[in-house]
Amino acid sequence: MNLLRALATVSSMTLLSRVLGYVRDFFIARVFGAGLATDAFFVAFRIPNLLRRLFGEGAFSQAFVPVLSEVRSRQSVEDTRALVDCVSTVLFLALLLTAALGMAAAPLVVYLSAPGFAADPGKFALTVQMLRITFPYIVFISLVALAAGILNTWSRFAVPAFTPVLLNVSLIIAAAFFAERFDAPALALAWAVFAGGLLQLALQLPFLARIGMLPRWRLDLKHPGVARVLKLMAPAVFGVSVSQVSLLINTIFASFLVTGSVSWLYYADRLMEFPAGLLGVALGTILLPSLSKYHASGAAEEYSRLLDWGLRLTLLLAVPAAAALAVLAMPLIATLFHYGRFSAEDAWMTRQALVAYSLGLVGMILVKILAPGFYAKQNVVTPVKIGLATLVATQAMNLAFIGPLAHAGLALAIGLGACLNALLLFLFLKKQKIYAPQPGWTVFVLKVCVAVLLMAAALWFATGSPAQWLQAGWRWKVPALAGLVALGFAVYCVCLLALGFRLHHFSRSTASG
Repeated sequence: MNLLRALATVSSMTLLSRVLGYVRDFFIARVFGAGLATDAFFVAFRIPNLLRRLFGEGAFSQAFVPVLSEVRSRQSVEDTRALVDCVSTVLFLALLLTAALGMAAAPLVVYLSAPGFAADPGKFALTVQMLRITFPYIVFISLVALAAGILNTWSRFAVPAFTPVLLNVSLIIAAAFFAERFDAPALALAWAVFAGGLLQLALQLPFLARIGMLPRWRLDLKHPGVARVLKLMAPAVFGVSVSQVSLLINTIFASFLVTGSVSWLYYADRLMEFPAGLLGVALGTILLPSLSKYHASGAAEEYSRLLDWGLRLTLLLAVPAAAALAVLAMPLIATLFHYGRFSAEDAWMTRQALVAYSLGLVGMILVKILAPGFYAKQNVVTPVKIGLATLVATQAMNLAFIGPLAHAGLALAIGLGACLNALLLFLFLKKQKIYAPQPGWTVFVLKVCVAVLLMAAALWFATGSPAQWLQAGWRWKVPALAGLVALGFAVYCVCLLALGFRLHHFSRSTASG
């Protein structure tokens, strides 16, 4: 399978999910604005979402996929099934225990994650109630991550990439049609998270059965594959989730700022996650299985070449995305969120956070490409050390920036921390001779920078004033934003073509096995 085609498949499904995510956030912003109810929901949702990224998509996937790829390449089908069964059973039991403990200790969890909420008993109580409803989401969505890891190893990328659409659909329906049916309308969002997780898991099961890998109950704690996954996963929990831990700490800081700060950071994060998911998550998803197969077969040179391909493609796509996000910050926020209770002040505050996030977008995406370079080799020590250093540096920047920049300082610290993380990962990949850059990097980077500067200049002159976007109605804003996006895309593509770039230069096949 062609990796570029696989990337297009995953990115298109991710694009659908992200678009629906913005529709979801449009309804949440319109119905609830940026205040007590949304602050409570975003904190309640962030806790299980953080655990999902720690134990599901993050550490678990990075530990499980390389082991699964190795067993599939070197051992029998029955051995592969046994690994899937044993790992699935242990994961399920661990998730049930985690969810039960989380629901029981919800007041303590909220106090630790958003201590500033304790000053408002109503806000604190609503957050606790929402957290108890959303906590089982970690069970459903982590099992979804398990299923996605299996399907991606079999090069079935489309279904796992489509699955997140169901959560967004669930939240849209809840915000649009069920909010008024609850005493506290925002509770509809919490129940939508619960339902969305269940729907995502149900979608994956038939496809696992189709490839003969539907997990069965098999409790064997002594299975060597389980021990290897757990050994890799324990330190990887921290190593691959530094940005999520930083976001949680940011929530703690933001809970002490003015009401709305948590929501402003959330809306900015949602916009930043669009290119991060479309590029970083998609590229990381298709790279990890192929890197793991190259490692299992001892193809070190191909391993390095694949990383080089991923890095070039990342810079080609992520640098213009970061520039466009900064230049189009107000048009994006005004078009997507500035309705109903989402005020002009909310738009300006969200813009500050988004511009700060955009400075670190390339680093955030590069981490998704560079980290698999270690994890596919089952090397967890180096990323963990880098993660610890990055987390300490990020919190130091939080303390330095929060005074003069308030909530935007927290976003800036996250972005700069991601850049530091990516730089250290890159340097250690070279130092450990896992990656050797291919020729032509200097010319490649210069050409990309020229094209991005021309694109950014065109968007800057075409955008107009922020006040114009805040005053206009949606009938003007939607086509105007679409026109700006089309303009930026066209200018960038024309510049790349003029500089000698061609699509077939980035064609590459997946690893066999």
